[in-house]
Amino acid sequence: MSELSYEPSPLHLNAQQLSIDFDRRPFKIGHSLAGCELLLLPRLIALARELPEQSVEYSSANIPLSQDYLKTPRNGLSIEQTLEAIERCESWMVLKNVEQSAPYKELLSTCLAQVEPITSATFPGMCVQEAFIFVSSPNAVTPYHFDPEHNFLLQIRGTKTVAVFDRADRTIVTEAQLEAMASGAHRNLPFKEEFHAREQLFQLTPGEGVHIPTLAPHWVRNGPEVSVSFSITFRSIASLRQSAIYRTNARLRKLGLSPKPPADGGLADLAKAQFDRIANRMTRFAAP
Repeated sequence: MSELSYEPSPLHLNAQQLSIDFDRRPFKIGHSLAGCELLLLPRLIALARELPEQSVEYSSANIPLSQDYLKTPRNGLSIEQTLEAIERCESWMVLKNVEQSAPYKELLSTCLAQVEPITSATFPGMCVQEAFIFVSSPNAVTPYHFDPEHNFLLQIRGTKTVAVFDRADRTIVTEAQLEAMASGAHRNLPFKEEFHAREQLFQLTPGEGVHIPTLAPHWVRNGPEVSVSFSITFRSIASLRQSAIYRTNARLRKLGLSPKPPADGGLADLAKAQFDRIANRMTRFAAP
């Protein structure tokens, strides 16, 4: 199989479910990428050599669900050593923004071309298309965190459990945490054992995937084999505006105010989004 010999429509989508549930609740999808040569370990080793060093993040995978990013233990290996020994080195790795490599950009575009016609009615303006590949050892843990992108996590090799939480549950994630992440804080969140009662579990095998809504907290645990997952993501006008509102709310909170969270796109939300654009321009103008 050549690198580009995947199906022209590799995602197996239920159009009705996608139109109703997209970015509202998590749900499973199917795909045909488990045998794609671009996503096999030998090709990923070559990709890791090709990517800029800052596009590869890796660490020990023997960590708790609640992991302080700054205290994440390293594994003592190089990038290439980690990938070559991934079955036994108890490590977790993400190859970030793999669309920097042309074949992966084409694969990402092929996948998202299936999504856009269905989601554009309610979430127009697909942009910032990015892809990430996760390679991790048996039983590796991805700590509890959230992400600002619309995300489809596709399982390529091995198995994993993905636990997703309701982003609207303020006992799980606070407005202050959402504001901090939109303002540049790391994605990891503190996890409490009582949160388990509120998680929705998805068991993924090769050929399966799960849609994770923007800002929905989640954690991941691998099964007993090496795991490879392909994450295809994008931003929309709505998600970018939401981040802008949260950044403005963070500024207001620093002034001692208690700003209202993003709501229905009314005048207050529009004013906050416009303020964020002005503030960002002023920051760039003032930069040396």
